[in-house]
Amino acid sequence: MTYQPLNLGRWIIWSGAALLFAVAPHLFPGGFALTMLTQMGTLIIFALSYNMLLGQGGMLSFGHAVYSGLGAYATVHVLNFVGKGQFYIPVPLLPLVGGAAGLAFGVLFGYVTTKRAGTTFALISLGVGEMVFACVLMFPGFFGGEAGVSTNRVVGTPFLGLSFGPALQVYYLVAVWCFLCMAAMFALTQTPLGRMANAVRDNPERAEFVGYNTQHVRFLQLVLSSFFAGVSGALSCINFEIVSAENVSAIRSGGVLFATFIGGVPFFFGPVLGAIVYVFFVVALSGFTKAWLLYLGLFFVLMVVYAPGGIASLILMQFPVIRAGRWRELALPYALAALAALLAIAGLIGIVEMVYRLSEQGASTLLEVFGLSFDARSAPPWFVFAAALAAGLAALRAAAHSVGERWGAIQLELQAKAP
Repeated sequence: MTYQPLNLGRWIIWSGAALLFAVAPHLFPGGFALTMLTQMGTLIIFALSYNMLLGQGGMLSFGHAVYSGLGAYATVHVLNFVGKGQFYIPVPLLPLVGGAAGLAFGVLFGYVTTKRAGTTFALISLGVGEMVFACVLMFPGFFGGEAGVSTNRVVGTPFLGLSFGPALQVYYLVAVWCFLCMAAMFALTQTPLGRMANAVRDNPERAEFVGYNTQHVRFLQLVLSSFFAGVSGALSCINFEIVSAENVSAIRSGGVLFATFIGGVPFFFGPVLGAIVYVFFVVALSGFTKAWLLYLGLFFVLMVVYAPGGIASLILMQFPVIRAGRWRELALPYALAALAALLAIAGLIGIVEMVYRLSEQGASTLLEVFGLSFDARSAPPWFVFAAALAAGLAALRAAAHSVGERWGAIQLELQAKAP
C-alpha cells in the first residue's frame, strides 16, 4: 500500500510494532511473562545484528557472541564506575557504551576475519571466539573469571524519575532500544551499503567487476553488526546485572545462529520470530522439562529439512493465496495436518519424558504427562504413546500430501490467471 512519497503500508506495520511493544506487558501480565518479554527484546536485537552478517552479507559466523559479550563487559564496568561516583551517565544511554565497545572490537577483529569469505571466515570467527573466551578465564582482573562481574543497575540520579529497579521499567527500556535498533537495521538494508552487501553475498565476483572491494563491504557490514550486538549485550547486562564467560561463549554464538535460522535467514523479520521461539524454548520450556534441549534440537532439524526458509517463509507462502481469496480451500487440510501433528507431538513427548525419567538414578518412576499420572516402568503407557506417535505421523503424512496437492493446484490456477 503506497502513496508517494510515503509507503503507507510500511508506516502502518512499524506503528503496529511500536504499539505491540507498548501493550505487551498488559497482554501478558505477570513477572514470568515480563522476564520472557525482556529477554526476547534483547535477543531480537542480537539476532537481527547476526542476520546482517548471515542473511544480508552471506557471512556465517560462529563467534558473534564476542561483540555482544565484550559490549556487556564494557557496560558492566561503566555501570560500576557510575555506582562509585567516578562519573555519571544515565542508564538509558548505557546501550551506547556497549554499542561503542562492540563497534571497536568489530573494527579490530573484523579487519582480520573479513579478509576471507565462506568457510574460511566461519572458521576464523570460531577461532576468534575461542580466543576471547580463553582471555576471559586468563584475565580475571577485568573479566571476573568464571564468576563474572556483577553490578547494580539502580545507581546514580534517577533519569526522569525512573530508577530502573522495577522489571517493568527495564522492559520498556529494552523495548525502546529494540524498536530503535530494528528501525535502524531495516534502514540500513535500504542503503547502498545494504544493497551491495546483498550483491557480495550473491555474486562477489560480479561485485568486484563493477568496482567494489568485497572485503571492504564485508568489513563495514560486520562493524555495523557488531555495534548492534554490543547494544544487545549492554541491555542484557542491565537486565541480569551480571556478565560472565557465558556471554562470549560458543554456546551463545550457537544460540543466536539457531534463533536466526529458525526464524528465517532470507527475511528481515525472520530473526524476530526466531528470537521469540528460541526464548520460549530456553526460558519457558526449560522450566517444565529437562528434555528441552532435545525438543529444541528436533525442532531445529525439522526446520532445516522441511522449511529451510524458516518460519517467515511459511508465513509469506500464504500471502498469495490470501490475496486471491483461496485460503478457505486450504483451511480444512491445514486443520487436519495440525491435529495430526499434535497427536504425533503428544506421543513423542510421552516417550521422551518416560526415557528421561527412567534415566534418572534414584528418581521416582511415577510421572505426570498431560494431566495423566502413570508409572514409566509399566508397559501400557509405552504402547499408548508409541501408537499415538505412529498414528500421528501416518496421518500427518497423508494430510501433508493433501495440502501439497491442493496448494499445487491453486498455484497453477493463479499462474494461469496472471497477466
